[in-house]
Amino acid sequence: MSRMNEGGSNAGQGGSQLRDSAAEVTQNLRDMGGQVRDAAQEKYDQLRNQASEYYEQGRQRAQEWEQGLEQYVQEKPIQSLLIAAGVGMLLGLLWKRS
Repeated sequence: MSRMNEGGSNAGQGGSQLRDSAAEVTQNLRDMGGQVRDAAQEKYDQLRNQASEYYEQGRQRAQEWEQGLEQYVQEKPIQSLLIAAGVGMLLGLLWKRS
């Protein structure tokens, strides 16, 4: 009988070690998941900031282009009108063909 008790206590210790190992693996996986989530959030924030910067740069360039165009039209109104008419005719011809 004492052999059965010894075997049973060894099995209990093995089961306890297995549970401890499983708990440790579970905690490690949770920690790694948290690290991955944090890294993904950081990358998302970085990309969002970069996209915002590109948007702002594009917006500024469009405003500069608009101001330059307005200045050109004010300086040369006849030439601007002729260019606009030519572009309109070209677009009309292209539209008519398709």
